[in-house]
Amino acid sequence: MIHEIAETIVSYIGDMGYWGIFFLMFLESTFFPFPSEIIMIPAGYLAFKGEMNLYMVILMGISGSLLGALFNYYLAIHFGRAFILRYGKYFFIKEETLYKLETFFAKHGEISTFTGRLIPGIRQLISLPAGLAGMNIAKFSFYTSLGAGIWVVVLVMLGYLVGSNEALISEYLRSATLIALVSVVLIGIFYVIRYKRRKEILED
Repeated sequence: MIHEIAETIVSYIGDMGYWGIFFLMFLESTFFPFPSEIIMIPAGYLAFKGEMNLYMVILMGISGSLLGALFNYYLAIHFGRAFILRYGKYFFIKEETLYKLETFFAKHGEISTFTGRLIPGIRQLISLPAGLAGMNIAKFSFYTSLGAGIWVVVLVMLGYLVGSNEALISEYLRSATLIALVSVVLIGIFYVIRYKRRKEILED
């Protein structure tokens, strides 16, 4: 049963092509609860079979993620917090959720648009507090692309190397998520240390 579902998803991704990957990753990066795993892993497997180009798969995945993030970013800038709270409830965005996202962004700064892309449950919505805070668009795009790029490459290579073995994909996906979270912690520590050193130099 699971194997049949996996084959159906792979076939669906193959039929849609590169623009299908772009569109689905765009949706995944906005409000829709659409897991990137069921898009990029099958795409990686199709690249392994030679039915899709590996680099194009990665490029379209990152591009779709960035455009979806920019959609949220501009939505927050132009319509504001009240609009998000009013209509966000239809997409599972509660006031408490937005508050936690704003707290996370305020605590970790602009680098959170990078680290947030590697954290499940946060990656899709971290663009909202960035937009509300009026973060520089160039920095936002850079950090978002970097974080989304890492996650896309992990998923694509998972599909490319493991293929259609659902058990191994499940096992390695948990490991990949854990590695991503550990990376976030290490990057956060590095960022804090660097910030403190820079502050000490300026004070001297």
